[in-house]
Amino acid sequence: MSTTRELFQTMTRRFGFLNKNCCTVGGVDISLTQSHILYEIDRQHNPSMQQIADTLGMDITTFSRQIGTLVKMKLVKKTPSPEDRRVYILSLTTEGKFVATTIDTEMNNNLDEIFSHMNDFEKETVLRSIQLLNESMAKSSKCCTTPIG
Repeated sequence: MSTTRELFQTMTRRFGFLNKNCCTVGGVDISLTQSHILYEIDRQHNPSMQQIADTLGMDITTFSRQIGTLVKMKLVKKTPSPEDRRVYILSLTTEGKFVATTIDTEMNNNLDEIFSHMNDFEKETVLRSIQLLNESMAKSSKCCTTPIG
């Protein structure tokens, strides 16, 4: 029987979380972090930089560098908030929306293919288990920290 850590290590490797680039869309290489940022900007309505950084659990300095790169790649637009010019609102450019939608479609296709090897009961069991795990992680004081501190 595999240990819990071994199960997570294997799943992480198989899902490609350790890959430098998660995907290439239209000749543009997108890192896993950038993919998460694009997904959250697309999912939230006119989010601020701080909102997305908080959602992803990233410090604002690292996040700001990532946004700078995505702006240079012409995938993200950064606009000062009309209420507070110190706050920046993020949105996807047309190209950014295309990249985010392409990644989303590809991820959903990959997940559909993975789940095609399970019956409905097994699929629902896995999804419910992941939901329970996410809820427990949200309650844990150890979530989003490295084992070393």
